[in-house]
Amino acid sequence: MSPERPAAKRRGLGMGLSALLGGDAELVNAPVPARPGRGLQTVPVEFLRPSPLQPRKVFHEEELETLADSIREKGVLQPLVVRSPGGAPGYEIVAGERRWRAAQLAGVHEVPVLVRELDDREVLELALVENLQREDLDALEEADAYSRLVGEFGHTQEVIAKAIGKSRSHVANMMRLLGLPEEVRELLQRGALTAGHARALIGAPDPLALAREVVARGLNVRETEELVRRAVTPRKTREKKEPDPNVAEVEQHVGRSLGLAVRIRQQRRGGMVTIRYTDTAQLEALVSKLTFSG
Repeated sequence: MSPERPAAKRRGLGMGLSALLGGDAELVNAPVPARPGRGLQTVPVEFLRPSPLQPRKVFHEEELETLADSIREKGVLQPLVVRSPGGAPGYEIVAGERRWRAAQLAGVHEVPVLVRELDDREVLELALVENLQREDLDALEEADAYSRLVGEFGHTQEVIAKAIGKSRSHVANMMRLLGLPEEVRELLQRGALTAGHARALIGAPDPLALAREVVARGLNVRETEELVRRAVTPRKTREKKEPDPNVAEVEQHVGRSLGLAVRIRQQRRGGMVTIRYTDTAQLEALVSKLTFSG
């Protein structure tokens, strides 16, 4: 009886296509002929369709045209990863939708694909990580991708940061963009604000009003940070409590009795009394008054 093979380890976050292609991994960055024996084949573009799990929602025409020019000259050098959903004709694109769209612009009728059996969870995680590694997402898509990797897959910010070559603080700050008002996020999505502008607005007293001012005045990120600082400072000043007139009266009364400067600081629970003296004689007089029993 042959010994049992050890259980396969779970695919680590960030291993990307190479973790899913197995023996075909070395083909990813090379010109690809049709090699059905290795799971690689060429299929008509009309046999493919985008995945509803694709995290990228916006494909800029300029980028697609640039890629289409490259495809016209050199062809599609990197295969698309696809899966065949049960009961549905054709293939669903797991990775490579941008290449598929550009191929159609270039007039290419067939593209190389690698067919893999993947469940929805694997498709989503692969799509998120691949887009993050290739920086194919806009700021909000990137933030949403981090949020989904944390919320749906249980990955920590540290693990995600290591997988995509970013700092943990970068991941955390990008996720905070999701907490901005919807109107501010729309400005970011449209390109009226950059991710730097949006990060500066996080925690501002009225981010929407400030965002509109940034757009109207054409402020850069540093100017936006200064605008937010000016908006926050008056609020902090207003939040300082005015001196309690009763406490001020007590300070004056005790000060006159002791012949010294007295300050009373109230705190949430209790407070603190400060008595200031300038020399040893004043200190001795103070001690005498405080310890006098009558």
